[in-house]
Amino acid sequence: MPRFDRSHTDDLAAYIKASPTPYHACAEAGRRLEAAGFERLDETRDWDDYDSEATGQYVVRDGSIIAWREPEYVPESVRIFGAHTDTPAFKVKPNPDTGSAGWKQVAVEVYGGVPHQTWLDRDLGVAGRLVMRDGAEVLVNVDRPLLRIPRLAIHLDRGVNEGQKLNAQSQLTPIWGLGQPRDGEFLEFIAAEAGVDADDIFGHDLFTVALDEPAYLGKDEELFAAWRLDNLTSTHAGIAALIAADDTGAKVPMLASFNYEEIGSMTYSGAQSPFLESVLRRCLRDDYDTVIAASAMMSSDTGNAIHPNYPEKHEPGHRPIPGGGPMIKVSANQRYASGAEEQALFRRSAEKAGIPWQTYVNRNDIPGGTTIGPISGTQLGILTVDVGLPILSMHSARELCGAEDPGLLADLALGLFTH
Repeated sequence: MPRFDRSHTDDLAAYIKASPTPYHACAEAGRRLEAAGFERLDETRDWDDYDSEATGQYVVRDGSIIAWREPEYVPESVRIFGAHTDTPAFKVKPNPDTGSAGWKQVAVEVYGGVPHQTWLDRDLGVAGRLVMRDGAEVLVNVDRPLLRIPRLAIHLDRGVNEGQKLNAQSQLTPIWGLGQPRDGEFLEFIAAEAGVDADDIFGHDLFTVALDEPAYLGKDEELFAAWRLDNLTSTHAGIAALIAADDTGAKVPMLASFNYEEIGSMTYSGAQSPFLESVLRRCLRDDYDTVIAASAMMSSDTGNAIHPNYPEKHEPGHRPIPGGGPMIKVSANQRYASGAEEQALFRRSAEKAGIPWQTYVNRNDIPGGTTIGPISGTQLGILTVDVGLPILSMHSARELCGAEDPGLLADLALGLFTH
């Protein structure tokens, strides 16, 4: 039996199941926040018109969400827990109906850094949003087996175990039926699933969905596997911490989880946009400059746990493992936003939370990725530290982490909000 309280990780599993796309992740976050007394704001309205008695507020823009609690006193600083809502997958093309050799297929485009092999021979659903003729947004989630990207049989590719490179245009097109493809058929099906008229769909953002249920692994169930651990673990941790942070005095606890991180954040709602700054300016008004100068941000994203089959790929002096607690990510070249001041912010937050922690550094000869941390820190001119959970199989259709680590990450976020 597990040696820890698994209630947080059980709740993360429920959040992941409810959030197959960034748009669903924001909707589910909003539902949870409203149940805790938060109120959704409309960016086109004067925010003074809203209920001043609400626990807090939140704003959703294009798959990104920013939420904050009302401070008890005049704000002196803001503590921002940053994350992202998107995940590498395959996005349905505008004209999806295609096919070959008697098979009906759906045309897709690679979104983000997808490890192609992990999506082969897997039952897939489809989810996303539809934008209607009148501008309304409708969420749809076909959470049953619908698509499949079939692998070429080993008899027809004897060298498959010696390495295979798949062509993203011609070899990763999923099948969904038999017969001659017909223009409009796929969107007619999606419209019926959503309960709308296909002729009224004026735009869509639809993605393939890995359908495997989140699950605990191992003799002692000390591991947890799911799709979208990167980075719903962080978004979920921020929601949980924000709801729990009911005594922060003059500090404003805030969650900012952005869409489009996996493709560079260069959108009107991503981390490189003015979205977060706009919200902060509307909240802080004339006190913006002085409050931001005293504020801090923790950018939370998953990182690579040491791989037991490839230990040589990791920096030998920094070998984070599942179960060891959240990591601070350090990069001399500021691919991660973590200098000495930032390290101290992380350690104070971990000390306040009473949790273990680890350090992650890339090998000098294997450059790593980056996060929203350097982007948001630069945009706002705010002290920012990069943190995250150690996981295996990052960007795969099935990722793996320590079962206790998501709860420890939420504790770290609460430590940031309250220290």
